[in-house]
Amino acid sequence: MNAEQSGRNGVAEQSGKRERAPRSRDLIHAVLIIGLVGAGCSAKFHRGKVDKTAYGIIAQKQKAAFKRTEAFSVERPAETLRRRLLLEQNLPFAGPASFGSAHLEPIPHWPEPRGKIATNASAGASEAGKALQLSLNDALQVAARNSRDYQSQKESVFRAALGLDLERDQFRTTFAGLVSGLFRHERSGLSAPGGKVNESVEAAATAGASQTLKSGGALSLQLGWNLLKLLEPGRFTSRTLFGDASVSIPLLRGAGRHIASESLTQADRDALYAIYEFDRFKGTFAVGVAAEYLAVLERSDQVKNAEENYRGLVASTRRARRLLDAGKLPPIQADQALQEELTARNRWISARESHTAALDSFKALLGLPPDAAVELDRAEFEKLAAATQRIVSQSTVAEAEKEVPPADAPIVLEEPSRENGGPFEIEPERAIRIALEHRLDLQIAEGRILDAQRKVVVAADRLRTELTFFGKARVEGDRLRDLRFDRGNYEAFLNLELPLERTSEAIAYRRSLLALEQAVRKVQALEDEIKLGARSQLRTLREARESLQIQALSVELARRRVRGADLNLQAGRVQIRDLLEAQEDLLSAQNAFIAAAVDYRLAELELQSDLGVLEVGAEGLWKEFNPTSTLEN
Repeated sequence: MNAEQSGRNGVAEQSGKRERAPRSRDLIHAVLIIGLVGAGCSAKFHRGKVDKTAYGIIAQKQKAAFKRTEAFSVERPAETLRRRLLLEQNLPFAGPASFGSAHLEPIPHWPEPRGKIATNASAGASEAGKALQLSLNDALQVAARNSRDYQSQKESVFRAALGLDLERDQFRTTFAGLVSGLFRHERSGLSAPGGKVNESVEAAATAGASQTLKSGGALSLQLGWNLLKLLEPGRFTSRTLFGDASVSIPLLRGAGRHIASESLTQADRDALYAIYEFDRFKGTFAVGVAAEYLAVLERSDQVKNAEENYRGLVASTRRARRLLDAGKLPPIQADQALQEELTARNRWISARESHTAALDSFKALLGLPPDAAVELDRAEFEKLAAATQRIVSQSTVAEAEKEVPPADAPIVLEEPSRENGGPFEIEPERAIRIALEHRLDLQIAEGRILDAQRKVVVAADRLRTELTFFGKARVEGDRLRDLRFDRGNYEAFLNLELPLERTSEAIAYRRSLLALEQAVRKVQALEDEIKLGARSQLRTLREARESLQIQALSVELARRRVRGADLNLQAGRVQIRDLLEAQEDLLSAQNAFIAAAVDYRLAELELQSDLGVLEVGAEGLWKEFNPTSTLEN
């Protein structure tokens, strides 16, 4: 190799280095751009954005349904009553999941940061053995915050809101951006004479927007830049700009807002139905909590009555033993007293266990640990007694003032009536009108008829001829101002599909008509069910009131019999069986009276729930209907 060639090679090597350096820098710049754009937003940011939209939709639907809004959240607090009871009362638990999802250990690659939550495991030392006191209002609020069924219903509403947001997104203007980079190194040419290494770097960026129209059409627009393109070493092409636009418009089949946006309309209706269903669930759930609460108190009162009866029979057995020892009572009667004492003890133990089982079930209903120490407020029984006192006192006075007819007088049975009835014993016709106006499930069923009618229209549209207009346009230039629309490429064409084969569409149309008939029948069945339910609840309420009045008199008579039998036994005028039977009847009458009082109160609540007029707020507390109001709405 001579000096001239050597010099040329050296210059070429230096020139190659100078040419490769810009390509490397350009590639690095392109990669940095791609990395910055691809970083995106965090999962927590997207969740917050979705939650904000969903809660906004729920508030809108609450306003549309009830002319008001109330607090709503599906997020469970990290510090729950369940967790506090597990810790404070030193209760066993399976693991972190017992405290809630906020206390789970994050797995690798968990998308959201999570702070450390203090367990405060020592809290149980000072609080162990202290029972949680719950009034009825407390129980309603605890159930709304801790019940798993309640939480599932709230999540159903939230999912409906998410579904509506997803459908709305189909008709929003959607923006998209893409940055791409490519480095190519080809060595295949080295084997040929005069071959060389080919290297190229490409970088491009595109930005676009698309819009699906509620009338059925679709628009799209895209701008693109060839940021960098090195086809050969030492040769750099100029940056270019291009723009694309396209449009499609259905003219027959699929055209019109009522067809193209049907899925959006249905999602909007489903979100409203979810609000209705949740509100109705709150009413039935609150009544269920109250029923279980009062059932536990009723069993507690049965324990108290069984204990008093047991003590009374123990005293009777002792008295019988003294009379037996004095020779004033036959042995068989003393044995009867002992046998009744043993039966009373068995009844007392059974009542205690039944009360404990009912209390455990009630705690589970509230979402609390069944082994937690919880006590219910017996003051609720005092409120119940005060509420039923007017009905009981009226029946007692009426019975005392009733004139006893002669023994040979005709016997005329007194039919049950609304006289001396409670405020909720309204006329059946009025109750039915109220229910038909306020029952939310009936409004949902009627809405389903409209949904089915829209489905018929959509199915019929699928039988039509399809005629769609398509249009495209493309313009290019080195810069934005250099775009020449008069030199662009434009296309327009029509697509016609004749309705020669529509078997599946025809079957779908026929099925939609059947679905409409089914929706109508469901409304008719629900309307009859509402009428039957209203009339049945009123009969139940009247029967509970009659039973309450009868049992109040039975308790008074039973107490009178016990006092009389005890005095007569001491005087030797009756056998001990008379006293034992009187005590047994008193226990039965006391239990029946408490059961009747609970049944009457629950019948009032169930009637309000069945009529759809029991309002339950976000915290689980109810607002009862005023039956004396003349305004039904």
